[in-house]
Amino acid sequence: METGTEEWHPGSFTKNFSWGTNRGLRELYEIIRIGFADELKDVTRQTFRDRVANSKRPDFIPINFFLFNEIKNGVDYLIVDELVFQAISFDHTSRFDHLALYAFILSMVGRWRGAENYQERPAMWAFHYVADRLGSRANWDSQVVSADDIQSFVDKDDRYKAKTSRKLATNLNFLLRTGGIEQFASKHADRWWVDAIFLTLDRLLETRRMQGREVDRTKLETYLAASKFSEISGKRSTEKDLALRHIVRLYQVCGERSRFDDETVAELTKIAFNDIQVWLSNSQEPMAALHPTNLRIVKTIPRACALLAQHAGFAVLDLDTLAETSLPELVRKNLEEALARIKDRGLRPNMTVAELMRLMRE
Repeated sequence: METGTEEWHPGSFTKNFSWGTNRGLRELYEIIRIGFADELKDVTRQTFRDRVANSKRPDFIPINFFLFNEIKNGVDYLIVDELVFQAISFDHTSRFDHLALYAFILSMVGRWRGAENYQERPAMWAFHYVADRLGSRANWDSQVVSADDIQSFVDKDDRYKAKTSRKLATNLNFLLRTGGIEQFASKHADRWWVDAIFLTLDRLLETRRMQGREVDRTKLETYLAASKFSEISGKRSTEKDLALRHIVRLYQVCGERSRFDDETVAELTKIAFNDIQVWLSNSQEPMAALHPTNLRIVKTIPRACALLAQHAGFAVLDLDTLAETSLPELVRKNLEEALARIKDRGLRPNMTVAELMRLMRE
């Protein structure tokens, strides 16, 4: 039984979701789009609530458990971060569901006026269930997940302060299943996982700024490790460990959370300003950044960040081009070019392209 200063409270999570079945987390996706009016601009918490109320949808769980709150000049705001970017910029898919589920598990939602201290990390019971039970003890075998298992885990921990836990357990079980917790067992750097790194850094850095703590941009990987990102984002693997550094670098060069502001991004790339203007004038659609060392590392980014991503060593494609392109063919082409460079240097590779392709599929 664990003890400590951390307190677990169910809060409004025990309210009925009313999110329907067989829709994934589409209800959350639509609420975000309504509340932000389909714009990548911070919005006051009250404006968000008013917009959602007009649609006759619930708002407490989205704003208290999934989105990030910040007080600016005495006014409560909900800010744009990676979760909002994915909701506003793309159609609803299971990839959004996985990212939203991760955001819930991360349980880092900022602060608003009148909030209790524990509400900054409102779902630490979910955080620890995933990190300590599902990840550490069950090695990401989602078959162990059930309302009974969750209730047993919570009831045995002194940090849980509510009198009952059944409704929390059934709701969390529903959310984990609906959000696709079984996909967290993947050993690959899947796109939602790449997005989760950006989301975590968005919230870690904003939290540090809100608390008046230093933000050292040379320590982003250290911040991620301290947040237990790897413990809650799925099964760890060499592929993910190698990918993480590239993704953190991309996050840095794109301007961190300022990547959503075209003017700030343009300021970061004054030398190539004309190129950025061409991209922006042709389309406002986001682009895809792929890393040549592993073309499974795909990150959607605001279009203005394209040149910055290239400077960080990423290939950049329009999303339509990405959709029409065979990733295995891109991998094959990349390997062929790499092997050709090896041969040009007088070295003899001991594997063919076909053998390397088979190895990458394993």
